Amino acid sequence: MDAKDVIDAGLARQLVIERELNHVKVGVFDVDGVLRGKYISREKFFSALDNGFGFCDVVLGWDVKDQLYDNVSYTGWHTGYPDAIVHIVPDSCRNLPLEGDGLLFLGEFVQQAAQICPRNLLKRVLAKASDMGIEVFSAFEYEFFVFNETPHSVREKNYRNIQPMAPSEFGYSVIRNSAESGTYQLLLDLASRMDFNLEGLHEETGPGVLEAAISYRNALRSADDAALFKTFTKVALQQQNKVATFMARWSPEYPGQSGHIHLSIRDKAGKALFHDPQQPHNISQTMRQFVGGLQKMMPEFLAMIAPTINSYRRLVPGFWAPTEASVGIDNRTCAVRIIPGSAKAQRLEYRIAAADANPYVILSAVIASGLWGIENHADIEAMVTGNAYEQVFPEHLQLPVNLAEAAQRYCASDIARGYFGSEFVDHFAASREWEVREFNKHISDWELQRYFEII
Repeated sequence: MDAKDVIDAGLARQLVIERELNHVKVGVFDVDGVLRGKYISREKFFSALDNGFGFCDVVLGWDVKDQLYDNVSYTGWHTGYPDAIVHIVPDSCRNLPLEGDGLLFLGEFVQQAAQICPRNLLKRVLAKASDMGIEVFSAFEYEFFVFNETPHSVREKNYRNIQPMAPSEFGYSVIRNSAESGTYQLLLDLASRMDFNLEGLHEETGPGVLEAAISYRNALRSADDAALFKTFTKVALQQQNKVATFMARWSPEYPGQSGHIHLSIRDKAGKALFHDPQQPHNISQTMRQFVGGLQKMMPEFLAMIAPTINSYRRLVPGFWAPTEASVGIDNRTCAVRIIPGSAKAQRLEYRIAAADANPYVILSAVIASGLWGIENHADIEAMVTGNAYEQVFPEHLQLPVNLAEAAQRYCASDIARGYFGSEFVDHFAASREWEVREFNKHISDWELQRYFEII
């Protein structure tokens, strides 16, 4: 039996026994999309399949550097950081090919912590879609830079003068992907064996930057795939003495790294709801409403979409990232690109998404925006033709310019509270405000070079 055949607790037990595993890896994704987990014994795993297991709730109460939030109510010193109950998701089972016959199972926080758990957030939004008769399908594609470095060497060099895997720009290069075929084949094999299959993997334009397109599937599984792809790409490359970064933008010299989302919806009978061959570009009324919702909610939900200080380094004109809530037909200068095609192929591409976003959180934002559009009969505002960077947009389609502004707008959004719950909105907004305060404690090299001697 293979990991992808596991659909219930009984089969999970059977596979662990078949592989004679004494320990199993379990993990949960935190607010920033970081996989936090541990090995547990076979006996504890079997018990947890029935009863769940305790996991310190600090993983929902700290940042990417394990620094404790001081402004959230769910957990903190005032609660004593107790255990929260995690339920194992049997059909999340994945092979761990980098660990022999090892297995990984994802978990979800339950009870009060479920309101903050990112995977549960997406499940709640998808339940809303299901209540509306809608099934959502999606796929992520990621750009990421690879360096001939280790986690130690990048720190020793203070992230300066680090060596990319390739020396210069050479997009779609067969020379590069042949010369570095070992790295490419490593990632392709990993994706196949961990069941987040890649439709494509190629050299992007930038020194050492790759782009991976993950296969299309139902939205929850798609988010699992994206989160696991990011995690285990880093693991595989570190085992080869390389480092990958999914920062939104790591250098002022190069464009940022995208995490574009392709998405379509169907009814319960499998009919494609975005497709109407009687309309221009095959855009159905439902698609117009869904995309209209994306456009109108983008400024309010931007903290979920661009969740880090660094996210906003990418959102600048002329660097292949949108700067307003724009929509166009097959137009890569827009935030939302409508891709016309057959009933099977008609979809949208959410291009404002960057590689640093939590897949569960950003996909929740995208789907909720579209559902709001359908429920409120939204429509697309004038579509962009040509270069969106050269056009002037009304104020309500302009985006927050930094994380502080985005977090404030998100926290004040009644629509966000309606779709995501106040517990999640308050916690997530507070975590973004914490990120801003942490950033503001530091003096940049730019400030020192500009002001130290002269001012």
